[in-house]
Amino acid sequence: MTLTLTFNGKAVEAQPGESLLSLARRQGAEVPTLCYQPGQPAQGNCRACMVEVEGERTLAAACCRQVQPGMVVHSDSERAIAAQQEVLALLAEQTPAALTDPDSELRHWVAAMDVRVGTPPRPSGGEADLSHSAISLDWDACIHCNRCVQACRDVQVNDVLGMAQRGHHAKVVFDLDDPIGDSSCVACGECIQACPTGALKETALRTEPESQSPERRVDSLCPFCGVGCAVTYRVRDERIIAVEGRDGPANAGRLCVKGRFGFDYVHHKDRLTVPLVRRDDAPKDPTLLEGGDVRAQFREASWEEALERAISGLNRIKAQAGPAALAGLGSAKGSNEEAYLFQKLVRTGFGSNNVDHCTRLCHASSVAALMEGVGSAAVSNPVKEVLETEVIFIMGANPSANHPVAASWMKNAIQGGARLILLDPRATELARLAEHHLAFAPGADVALLSAMIHTVLEEELVDRAFVEARVEEVEAIRAQVAHCSPEAMAERCAVPAESIRAAARAYAQADRAMMFWAMGVTQHAHGTDNVRCLITLCMLTGQIGRPGTGLHPLRGQNNVQGASDAGLIPMCLPDYQRVDDKACRARFEAAWGQGLDPNPGLTVVEMMHAAKAGDLKGMYILGENPAMSDPDLNHSRAALAALEHLVVQDLFLTETAALADVVLPASAFAEKAGSYTNTDRRVQLGRPVLPLPGQARQDWALVQTIARGMGLEWDYADVAAVYREMQSLMPTLAGIPYERLAHEESVTYPCAEPDAPGQTVLFTERFNTASGRARLVPVALPEAGEAVDEDYPFTLITGRQLEHWHTGSMTRRSRVLDAVEPDAVVALHPDDMARLNVEAGQTLALRSRRGQLVAWVRPDPGLRVGDCFMPFAFAEAAANLLTRDALDPMARIAALKICAVALQPVSEA
Repeated sequence: MTLTLTFNGKAVEAQPGESLLSLARRQGAEVPTLCYQPGQPAQGNCRACMVEVEGERTLAAACCRQVQPGMVVHSDSERAIAAQQEVLALLAEQTPAALTDPDSELRHWVAAMDVRVGTPPRPSGGEADLSHSAISLDWDACIHCNRCVQACRDVQVNDVLGMAQRGHHAKVVFDLDDPIGDSSCVACGECIQACPTGALKETALRTEPESQSPERRVDSLCPFCGVGCAVTYRVRDERIIAVEGRDGPANAGRLCVKGRFGFDYVHHKDRLTVPLVRRDDAPKDPTLLEGGDVRAQFREASWEEALERAISGLNRIKAQAGPAALAGLGSAKGSNEEAYLFQKLVRTGFGSNNVDHCTRLCHASSVAALMEGVGSAAVSNPVKEVLETEVIFIMGANPSANHPVAASWMKNAIQGGARLILLDPRATELARLAEHHLAFAPGADVALLSAMIHTVLEEELVDRAFVEARVEEVEAIRAQVAHCSPEAMAERCAVPAESIRAAARAYAQADRAMMFWAMGVTQHAHGTDNVRCLITLCMLTGQIGRPGTGLHPLRGQNNVQGASDAGLIPMCLPDYQRVDDKACRARFEAAWGQGLDPNPGLTVVEMMHAAKAGDLKGMYILGENPAMSDPDLNHSRAALAALEHLVVQDLFLTETAALADVVLPASAFAEKAGSYTNTDRRVQLGRPVLPLPGQARQDWALVQTIARGMGLEWDYADVAAVYREMQSLMPTLAGIPYERLAHEESVTYPCAEPDAPGQTVLFTERFNTASGRARLVPVALPEAGEAVDEDYPFTLITGRQLEHWHTGSMTRRSRVLDAVEPDAVVALHPDDMARLNVEAGQTLALRSRRGQLVAWVRPDPGLRVGDCFMPFAFAEAAANLLTRDALDPMARIAALKICAVALQPVSEA
């Protein structure tokens, strides 16, 4: 229902509750604003948007004032314009630095409103704060609009910024008026994006010399985690100078420190720009990865020589040892088209299914359990539906560090009244907002979840109507968990029984609850069982098939979902069509024009075992770094070195490339076109931002060149041609032709028709199983993994951290990211530090049954006593030197997450 009023002499309609500012903008009127941010509550403290309402003595702030029937409003009256100009002039005179910033909204409005600015007073705010490598603050441009505080507290919910003091002395502060570099700021840059004057700005932009070169802007995507944020790259002189958040469906303009400041790795001096071949007098030596001169092992080569060596080596091994002696590792960082071509090359050129990528080391157990239980390996609901839920259930995930923009939606939901259940051995950043934090013993996942399932069944918290209509094997679950009461599992879990019951009740009794998990659940020898338990808990309570509910495994890399969808896994063709299913295989054989191997291939860890044993003789690795990411690195590196022929295609001479025979310079994300599928199942289009450096080539084109050299008659003109072939073979993409994707930029699959919206919520009526019902799988309590003992008394937990990503090959070469977090650290509970007699900043030697390393100590009171945490992105202290390669029997994922270690101060080692 609308109401009618008069605006600038014209009768108009408006919605009840609409602001006068919204109405003015819909009518095309220019009303200046400085404190207002779209999508956020109006603050009304800059008074730049004053308008005249007939019959009222005073002017009204358009951002705060709501429409009323019959109201007569003027934004263009002499009185209103004079007030607007006076406010802008006053602010400009008090903040001279704002008028020197070309991106300043204040500068824009001063010009647009033809404001005459008097001689500005001398700056009085003191020196700008340049203490942080990413963010700086110039008080002489600050108008106290409060937008930065609103961005920090209400958008990202990091709670760092505030306003201190009063009157003339009032100012924006970080924490307790600390220098930015010493504060708890996580450098998401939301304050920069919100600032209307340039008071908060990228440090690099403030300190770099002025340039007369024109700037261009390119809309694309962030290359890091699976959230899939839309961004705009600012480019000058063919260099990225800054990145801004764009209003994309996953991020609505938000970014994290990696997305906003981690772009400059593409310009790093270490970029590979010419092909390399191993020198004849340089045998492969894994020990050189511990600080040796690996570059000296190679010489530069022409493309003709490098490609001839790469292709002839692969052909020779295939001819002499057969297809099973070759394997390929593709990348979750590349596009869908690159993943599709790569797996097609291995299957049709190599002749086997020995193809895999990093999903094997992150969500393989999720894929296995979800396919078994609900018939789909993707998420059921997008992240932003946390805004519609009552209870957020997070297990084994640290979204604030690994998916920060997703975490911001979670924090917004909690601000709005949602309750958080956090199951994690560590008190991560979200623990401060949790209603229930169950800090269980590492490895006790199945015991804890079984106790929660027992509670749901025992206390009759089951959604009976849902279960009777849509779920199978409930009685088998009941029998399996009969002995797993919270009281029986409490000691094993190290969680009080009543806490387990309370968390189970909160999840089960919610009208809508949404479940998230990540590698803390999956990277175990019982990872598939962990996910089976999560599925069971979800199904018994009917928390699926509706907005604000569902199952969401948070994808770690920007295209791990898309790479899996495209068939970059050893047991499935594109769209998870099994290689051992004759009908599925026949469809691809007809499309590709040749027979296919009916046997599932080797997974990445199995490839390393086969290489070490001499059964696997040649590999082609595109954009993966198993010499850093695989478990038990000493074994994996020895296996890679044992290969007769290794071809690596990458941006840098990574630890894996250092063991190659041929290294091909690849294209970075910002240098290529292609589609990517985020954790929400959104297929999105990435656009090229920069030209390729030196002699580097497009990844898809290099895969096609190698395919042709192996006798395949490929003739793809561009990535659009590859996408069209993918679409013809993948039912999930049926309604997303390339032309639609190019126009809309983001479409959620499955999508049956080109004119239909994507299906954001899955399983509304049936599951993708043969029966249409969810299948629950009972699991037994697993045997203990590698338990602590007298020789190895600590449990090491590995994972990612906010500033770095995957193996660090990109983020360690970003100036800001490496400056913020430059060194490998091991985090310990303060009580353990006291017991070891070490202080923050000292070094510890870590030793497991497989390897050893040295790292700096950092206190973390969120850890349990007896546990320690270490990120795996640092080559100089590679955490996976310590980890185990025990495999989940179904998903073949490695038990990377926990292992037993000994700690000793370096001075005593």
